[in-house]
Amino acid sequence: MWFYYANKGIFYDYHGVLGGRYYCIISSVSFLLSSRERPASSKQHSQHQNLEGFIESMRAVCVDESGKLDVRHIPRPEAKDGQLLIRVAATALNRADLLQKRGLYPPPPGESEILGLEASGVIADIGPGVKGRWILGSEVMALLGGGGYAEYVAVPEELVMPVPSPLTLYQAAALPEAWLTAYQLLHFIAKVKPNETVLIHAGASGIGTAAIQLVRLSRAIPVVTAGSAEKLKFAEQMGAAAGINYKEEDFSEKVLQFTEGKGADVILDCVGGSFWEKNICSLAVDGRWVLYGMLGGKTADGDLLGKLLRKRGHLLCSLLRSRSLQYKAELVRSFTEQVLPHFQSTDPPLQPVIDSVFNMEDVEMAHQRMEANQNIGKIILKIGNS
Repeated sequence: MWFYYANKGIFYDYHGVLGGRYYCIISSVSFLLSSRERPASSKQHSQHQNLEGFIESMRAVCVDESGKLDVRHIPRPEAKDGQLLIRVAATALNRADLLQKRGLYPPPPGESEILGLEASGVIADIGPGVKGRWILGSEVMALLGGGGYAEYVAVPEELVMPVPSPLTLYQAAALPEAWLTAYQLLHFIAKVKPNETVLIHAGASGIGTAAIQLVRLSRAIPVVTAGSAEKLKFAEQMGAAAGINYKEEDFSEKVLQFTEGKGADVILDCVGGSFWEKNICSLAVDGRWVLYGMLGGKTADGDLLGKLLRKRGHLLCSLLRSRSLQYKAELVRSFTEQVLPHFQSTDPPLQPVIDSVFNMEDVEMAHQRMEANQNIGKIILKIGNS
């Protein structure tokens, strides 16, 4: 397919497609679409269009067939009905990004193919039908189904939250996916109660550090596992009542010692297969084991069901990305009301944990750090100016 490059007066070729298909645009500021190719939803007078038929481009991290990441120019999205367009300042890495680039975790139908499940930035445009009192230029953060590794992302307004005043946009980028996941697991799934013991695996991860603080906020007791003394020390500084090095100790024995033989009322498990037997040993009678990841494998050999049954245990499984807009909207609303105020009013206030900040062009290095399990807290990817 050929397009006329208006600024240069020449034609150039592209590989890819419009609207959900993949573009590879070399270095354009704007490009011309024929009336046949122009999206039907394009606004005639959008503030992001210079002339009718011209659509500005943006930079985004794209994945090639080999799984390599690089920054390319693609068309900028528009705010459709009920959406806000966010000029992205930063996003944060999640394990789902590592899986998606390998072709193992595709986005849900209708979501962007671009990596990135959360973002912070400022409101650049307000789509038709938006009901909230949003103001252009306001600092916001958002839960995404995809698209965070780009300079602009269009988001349903129900998934957008204001940035609490003490937080920078880098800190805010670390919040939506990790904190909403932890909040969902604890309150929508496990329904944690005061004074219960909650065992949190990967206690120094983004979700782990969020879960520690949310468990404390719920007046419950967080106990964590991690793979190094450094990570355990940090988790305890964040409020963990006890930390266990799963590489050196049998965490189930330590959990039983800590709880005087009772076991954990709730387990937040992102490991899966390799931990199943020790998880059941750690679980209290009538306890809730919440599985939300399988870093340790998908299979479990042995008498899992029999041992779980004897403890009357509840095995609960949950994902967030594939949930409906209605579910996510209710989660965001509840989190905004119940948790966001504590980022500025609690003493000490809640805080997202930042491990490191990488420039957009260094995204491969950022992914390598997560793949090596070197991070404590969230790895931030700087997209725009904040």
